[in-house]
Amino acid sequence: MKKIITLLFVFLLVPPAVFGQGLKIPPFKIMREDGSLFRAQDLPMGKPVIIIYFSPECEDCQKFTEGLISHIDDFWDASIVMVTYLSVQSVADYVKKFKLNIYPNIYAGTEGNAFIVRYYYNVRRFPFVALLDKDGNLVKIWNKEENIEELITRLKALKK
Repeated sequence: MKKIITLLFVFLLVPPAVFGQGLKIPPFKIMREDGSLFRAQDLPMGKPVIIIYFSPECEDCQKFTEGLISHIDDFWDASIVMVTYLSVQSVADYVKKFKLNIYPNIYAGTEGNAFIVRYYYNVRRFPFVALLDKDGNLVKIWNKEENIEELITRLKALKK
């Protein structure tokens, strides 16, 4: 009974259009480490988008971020949105640890308990990675094994 009430509560709070889509860029809003709000509509037009749902405490997420940064030259033509549900302070610590603020194409922040991105893509584990083309159409989701080389290959194929 408690589970049913919780589910009803979630469905009442989150707009129904958010559930079960996952083929476009979700209508997210994230609070960045500096306290500014960044929304889906703030993304630069005409660029592929990589959405990474992560936890700053997750070792696999940290390894993925290290791999991303070590291959950053392959990602300049894409917007990278890193979303968590944890606190702004957690995001700030993560951004500082990986020096993410020096990359103008990386937007890291928290969606708090809104869980728009999490529900939109039905995220079950971290890191979750979605690649979208320049028109915002879903190309590929990685939710088991994240592979930087495959992500780079798919991203380059979008330029052709």
